Amino acid sequence: MFANASLFHVPSRELPRVLRQLHAALRPRGVLFSSNPRGNNEEGWHGERYGCYYDLATWRGHVVAAGFAEIRHYYRPPGLPRAQQPWLATVWRKA
Repeated sequence: MFANASLFHVPSRELPRVLRQLHAALRPRGVLFSSNPRGNNEEGWHGERYGCYYDLATWRGHVVAAGFAEIRHYYRPPGLPRAQQPWLATVWRKA
């Protein structure tokens, strides 16, 4: 499954359910890729868009709780200082 810049729009109260449903939809050992703007666990409206801007530890906690095992994570775009890498990309396997 590919979730590029979409899961961060899911309110935190709904995220556990959505991640469990994604987990259930995958075949055994299926892979989930997600790329979201990173932040310091802020949630709310930014103009006309709702978003949850998680740090790695919080995002990892949500996805692991849904039954996924982390394959890898990285920040985008590559080759820049971390302060200039606003995207957190993560790859997970259905455990």
